[in-house]
Amino acid sequence: MADDAKLPITRQIEKESRESGAPPADVHLQAVEDCCIYDRHGMSIPFKSLYQDRKSIIIFVRNFLCYSCKEYVDDLSKIPKEVLEGAEVSLVVIGQSAHHHIVPFCSQTGYPHDIYVDPQRIIYQKLGMKREEKFTISAQASPHVKSGVFMGQLKSIWRAMTSPAFDFQGDLHQQGGAIIAGPGNVSLTSISVDQSTIHADSFAGSQVHFSHFDMNRLDHMPINWLLQLAGVQHIVNFSEKAKVIHV
Repeated sequence: MADDAKLPITRQIEKESRESGAPPADVHLQAVEDCCIYDRHGMSIPFKSLYQDRKSIIIFVRNFLCYSCKEYVDDLSKIPKEVLEGAEVSLVVIGQSAHHHIVPFCSQTGYPHDIYVDPQRIIYQKLGMKREEKFTISAQASPHVKSGVFMGQLKSIWRAMTSPAFDFQGDLHQQGGAIIAGPGNVSLTSISVDQSTIHADSFAGSQVHFSHFDMNRLDHMPINWLLQLAGVQHIVNFSEKAKVIHV
């Protein structure tokens, strides 16, 4: 961990990279800043508008039918708006379906924060997010996914059958990820995860503070970790009723 601790969190951090000592890949937003994303009404905005004036946690999900993504967003919905507003941080989910799937997905998850779609997966591709899944022996499942694979797949099929528009709501092979972007510096000194400590260095003028590209459907970053890396000094208890613990 001596070498890894020196890496700025402006770079991709993967479980394998932390274990092997291999340097993670840089992530740049110049190639995608003018790409269009679409809201629930089909209106487009440039991707850069999400982080130009404020720090944003941006979560890319696989597809809206994916049971693990649905359960991950279930937990994202438990983050109180006032916690984000107090820290001047935005939370954004981006899917890869058509825009008319946004409203049903928010109804199913109770997700109240910003959400957009990239139906052609242009941003996913230009940022280098993975396609197909890769599992490793040391991989740890997302703490936010409650269903097993069998029951999860059944839930996905049922949601597809009962959806107003029967389609796959995105490329089934596309993986997602998470980035923290925006003006300003990272205020966190270090954070512990997976029994390791990642040190957060400050880089003036840097737009990307942190990035992680999922290796598979269960490779989500723990939400409280993302909140802390974005400077949100609260811990959310992801029980059935959301609780906020001041730290």
